[in-house]
Amino acid sequence: MPSYVALAESGQLQRRVEVLLHHLVSCDVCPRACGVDRANGEIGYCASGRHAVVASACAHRGEEPPVSGSRGSGTVFFANCNLRCVFCQNFQISQSPETHAADALSPEELAAVMLRLQDESHCHNINLVSPTHFVPQIVEALAVAIPAGLRLPLVYNTNAYDSADVLWQLDGIVDVYLPDLKYSSDRVASRLSGARDYVAASREAITEMYRQVGPDLVLDGEGTVRRGMIVRHLVLPGGLAGSRESLTWLAKEVSNRVSISIMAQYYPAHKAVNMPVLARGVTHKEYEEVVRLADELGFEHVWVQEPRSSMHYRPDFSSEKHPFERDGGHDV
Repeated sequence: MPSYVALAESGQLQRRVEVLLHHLVSCDVCPRACGVDRANGEIGYCASGRHAVVASACAHRGEEPPVSGSRGSGTVFFANCNLRCVFCQNFQISQSPETHAADALSPEELAAVMLRLQDESHCHNINLVSPTHFVPQIVEALAVAIPAGLRLPLVYNTNAYDSADVLWQLDGIVDVYLPDLKYSSDRVASRLSGARDYVAASREAITEMYRQVGPDLVLDGEGTVRRGMIVRHLVLPGGLAGSRESLTWLAKEVSNRVSISIMAQYYPAHKAVNMPVLARGVTHKEYEEVVRLADELGFEHVWVQEPRSSMHYRPDFSSEKHPFERDGGHDV
């Protein structure tokens, strides 16, 4: 049973809702701390106001095996973002707020999305993609969904540009953390994602996630994850991700028992197509060097991707169907 059920029954979950909604009044939900009054509809850097905006919700089979399982992960793709990654593969929904302005959902409507993924799509979990700027709204909807029968683990699928104070409020609510570890250089983070303090903020966030769930993945009888953390690292051309520094920090300062996913799926998308340093894919040598590094650092659980993964995992959010449907409607 997910731990959020006990929190709801004790009344603690509702108290968390009230605390988190207060963060919207002078918004400091993420490290940008814009200070705008989102509770009354003002818009901050994330281009989001009072209500959560959902671009797509579907059963997704392209995540790491213990997340997707056999029936898919119940993926809720939130629109807008607190980063401005020039190479974002989800740029259609992360950086086009006017396109999805009409997709804002009330707490009851967001709760209904979660319940549909559980009851109709029979997914293994609720996978919250880009949830950072909507944490208060998500927990508010969760408080509605639990009495209606929601019992799936929650996956927090994030760019890791999160506030550790806000994450602290998620202790006992989130079952599985799936953070990115994007950069080891604030100069690169500022240039490519518009976040000049990404390194310190993401490392503090990942450390808090680790405190909550620890290094070990807890699996159910079907081999799908019920609790734990998987840290994702996308290899970028020319070493821009700072893989050695980032993975060394994770191994030495957090734990090399943490499961990691080394991703080869980078391809030039969005603004990256016009940036020479990013206008090519990752070479086999660049990727293999990071895989060998993970082995040298003693990581015990590592997921790797095929060298041609960049040809897959290309979402199309303009499609009326599943954004990852390919080849006649089958997931890649």
